Amino acid sequence: MSDIVRRDPRKEWIARNRLHPQHLEVLAELGQGAASEWMGPAGLIRRNPHAVGFMGPNGLKRIDRSGVQQGAGGGGAAKSAAQSKPLVEIESPAFLVAVVPDMAGGRLTGHDRDLLGLARQLADADPAARGAVLAVVFGEHKEDDFEGAGVDRLLHLTGAEVDGFAPEARLGALVAMDRAWMPRHWLLPDSKLGGADLGRRLAARLGERPATGVWQLEADDEAAMGWRCTARGAAGTVDFQRAMPRLVLALAECAEPVSETRHAAEPLALPEVLPSQLSRIQDLGQVAVDPAGVALSEAEFILSAGNGVRDWDGFHHAAEVLGATEGASRVAVDDGFMARDRQVGATGTWVTARVYVAVGISGAIQHLQGIQTCDKVVAINMDPGCDMIKRADLAVIGDSAKVLEALVALVEQSREEKRNAA
Repeated sequence: MSDIVRRDPRKEWIARNRLHPQHLEVLAELGQGAASEWMGPAGLIRRNPHAVGFMGPNGLKRIDRSGVQQGAGGGGAAKSAAQSKPLVEIESPAFLVAVVPDMAGGRLTGHDRDLLGLARQLADADPAARGAVLAVVFGEHKEDDFEGAGVDRLLHLTGAEVDGFAPEARLGALVAMDRAWMPRHWLLPDSKLGGADLGRRLAARLGERPATGVWQLEADDEAAMGWRCTARGAAGTVDFQRAMPRLVLALAECAEPVSETRHAAEPLALPEVLPSQLSRIQDLGQVAVDPAGVALSEAEFILSAGNGVRDWDGFHHAAEVLGATEGASRVAVDDGFMARDRQVGATGTWVTARVYVAVGISGAIQHLQGIQTCDKVVAINMDPGCDMIKRADLAVIGDSAKVLEALVALVEQSREEKRNAA
């Protein structure tokens, strides 16, 4: 066979086109990873001026406006990137680090992923005696990326006893788990979604003195667990350090989430059977709340309007049918269509919704800053090249009035079918 290295011009073009669905897959195949340089046909090193981090002739660094870094990468490219990450398998861990995520809405939140990143920091500290991260999940969920979040072992507990609001039943399960495996560390989110309450209950039951409000860890050979933690006290105005205890309740952004590796997420089963009656609390479901009365900073589902909305009656009707809290861009507020307290963005309210639907919003930088912590962003717009479309996890190109009208019709039809079936 000839020793001449043959080039594939199409793959080289895909490697240069960062918006192509196979871009990351081809980069991994060519062994370039996230590289922005490659060998040209004349033997010269060529550079991609569109690559993130490229330093231009005026000394300006190229920033990513494709939305990938903000969680809006295309489905095919995201899946290819996930599969190209190295798989880490820990067959016989030296110890376990147990994490109990909030799983709000049935998925890992940003806070949960930060907590799993902190657990990986503890588990991987000693390469000679690596630990495994064990995630405990209660009830049904929709999460399909425990591997990418850094989970080595997964304990999924289901049943009427632990579904819904069942702190006593869940506490009993965690105590049984502590007896079975004796994790070296317990990590729970210090959040109002249930982690703070469950963590304090667990500490009282195990007789541990927990560290709350933790936002940073650092190695310390003199500490009992080999770590010292920095926590916030006095309503977040004072930081103090202490030796890290066995049980930690951590704040959001306590560590970087796992992004460069995949883990096995092997399922585990609790060796002992839980009692059928563990809880004295009966969950009667959530109390219905008028979405219009929910503050933007606390809303989980926001339907936000911008300059592209013309049918305001249809927009308000859609928000009512969908059960969404109304928001708006600055342009819509300045034009008098929405109240000032409904403005979303850096000059309005920073929102943390699980679902944010932007209707007719082009995506000014101030608005994008205000929604950067939203889990899922849906954009409805006529302009396929606007920044909001690039930021969105799901984009619908079309007239906003017609799209909302069709969406409302589908929701009403689905509800009518459920009523008839009942």
